[in-house]
Amino acid sequence: MPELPEVEVCRRGMLPELVGSQIMSATVRQPKLRHLIPPDLPETLAGMHILNVRRRGKYLLIDCTRDDGDSGCLIIHLGMSGNLRFVPLGTPPGKHDHVDLLFAKHILRYGDPRRFGVILWHAGDNVESHPLLAIMGLEPLTEDFTVDWLYEANSKRSGPIKPVLMDSHLVVGIGNIYASESLFRAGISPLRPANKISRQRYALLVPAIKKTLSDAIAAGGSSIRDYVHSDGGAGCFQVDCAVYDRAGQACRRCDGEVKQIRQAGRSSFYCPKCQR
Repeated sequence: MPELPEVEVCRRGMLPELVGSQIMSATVRQPKLRHLIPPDLPETLAGMHILNVRRRGKYLLIDCTRDDGDSGCLIIHLGMSGNLRFVPLGTPPGKHDHVDLLFAKHILRYGDPRRFGVILWHAGDNVESHPLLAIMGLEPLTEDFTVDWLYEANSKRSGPIKPVLMDSHLVVGIGNIYASESLFRAGISPLRPANKISRQRYALLVPAIKKTLSDAIAAGGSSIRDYVHSDGGAGCFQVDCAVYDRAGQACRRCDGEVKQIRQAGRSSFYCPKCQR
């Protein structure tokens, strides 16, 4: 599933191409993703000018306005296997290409083999009040994500720290890969209860999370399955992962062996010697 770094890379790639552009038309070939796409979305989007492309957690927010004053925000989530890419005008859609936004120079095409993504419309301002966004936690790359905040937020959470970090009601966008890698960098076991981690150790974890996510963005994200950039390229962060998907291999920090366990239905990778 595309996580915060992949969505941020997608946002940055689309931003210069979309801002100031006008949507000529929209085509919806598959109306049912995770939720139904609004049936009037093509009529709503036709003629809209794009003001900005933002991100909230794993959601892309495309702010739009029309000459007559109508405005709103296109909400997009890539789901398990979705991708947004620019293709030349006239490019035939593939089997899993479900939505097109037609611009003067090219098409922004949404493909999604598993159809678990989201494309919705929020009319007017204050898209953050949308039910899908209003329940989301703190952005980890903001100044508000501090050692004191995370330490206090987890003071009563007795569950293992890795699933806690992946709880989007607490912090958004720290997916499986990045939780595993951040905990390795901080030397914290994914099994350790969140409320049994000292403030001193959270002082290692918070910068490790920020650095891991920033490094992943700089590497173009991680292309594990279906994720590609808006230009069709792939991310490469997964190539240099220290523990993720390296079960049975030697730890890159010590002479230990990377282990794999299951937590909350997901695989966790860690080095028992380095992470305690």
